[in-house]
Amino acid sequence: MNPTPSLVDPLLDDDVERRPHCALSPEEDQQLRQRSDLWGACLVLHAWGMVAICMAVFATWPNPFTFLVCSALIGGRQLGLSILMHDAAHRVLMRQPLRNDFVGHWLAGGAVGSHMHDYRPYHLTHHRHTQQDNDPDLVLSAPFPITAAGLRRKVWRDLSGQTGFKQRVAQLRAGMGKDGTLWQRISRLLRHERAFFLSNICLLTVLWALDQPMLFVWMWVLPLLTWFQLFSRVRNIAEHAVTGDRNDRLRNTRTTFANMFERLWVAPYWVNYHLEHHLYAFVPCWKLPAAHRLLVQRGLAPHMEITPSYAAVLRQATQSR
Repeated sequence: MNPTPSLVDPLLDDDVERRPHCALSPEEDQQLRQRSDLWGACLVLHAWGMVAICMAVFATWPNPFTFLVCSALIGGRQLGLSILMHDAAHRVLMRQPLRNDFVGHWLAGGAVGSHMHDYRPYHLTHHRHTQQDNDPDLVLSAPFPITAAGLRRKVWRDLSGQTGFKQRVAQLRAGMGKDGTLWQRISRLLRHERAFFLSNICLLTVLWALDQPMLFVWMWVLPLLTWFQLFSRVRNIAEHAVTGDRNDRLRNTRTTFANMFERLWVAPYWVNYHLEHHLYAFVPCWKLPAAHRLLVQRGLAPHMEITPSYAAVLRQATQSR
């Protein structure tokens, strides 16, 4: 049986075939690229379910400890929603394309300010030119390694809300554009960012109906401006910073083993298997561990960029130049 045609980008599939040691048999290909509406729906529900539980815990036992833990966990699920949007951008979150795009844009990425339809062409360019001069994400990895003091300054900007505030301002400016009258620009912004505005309005409305409107501020907006930014930064560092040969597809992208706590915060939904994702961009996130096992079984582990933990990644990223 021939492999199912890719719904992602034929250039990415062809790239796999040019690396015989990574090429898949028809059976492996078909097994790995199988999508599931049930899995996609459950993952999105899991993310929102964890948000709801954390809000309920803090509302029931409001104290500094529950505030810290619950807001951080929500920041991790906000990152998780952006990761599920990323899967939808690859058209692998759900089987049916229209359903995939609706869930990815409206129920996942939109809530955290990620516009899937803008992200998709940008991100596929990153896949085609990973760590090359025309990689649009090169700016995220090129500055590393940096000093430990430099990383601490970045962490402070994230946790103090400076990074998040700047990103939201940039988001609003980009949505408004530069042409037309003020009202035309505002109308353009509302159309472009309607998923972001409507999803947040719906969340605020639900919390208001439950007589807990301030949870929207403390347990959604604040994590979005702080923890989400920090966890996204750590994720970005782990994926491509201080990796090996930028022309070797087994070394210019990193897989990071994640423990239970790292999976809660910086590595939700198997995003730590990033090397496998780059090799097989047509694979849903929940099948990336299987892709990793396949590569290990072929004896490729010694040739892959693999780091044992996120702490080890940050140590590499702060080595002296």
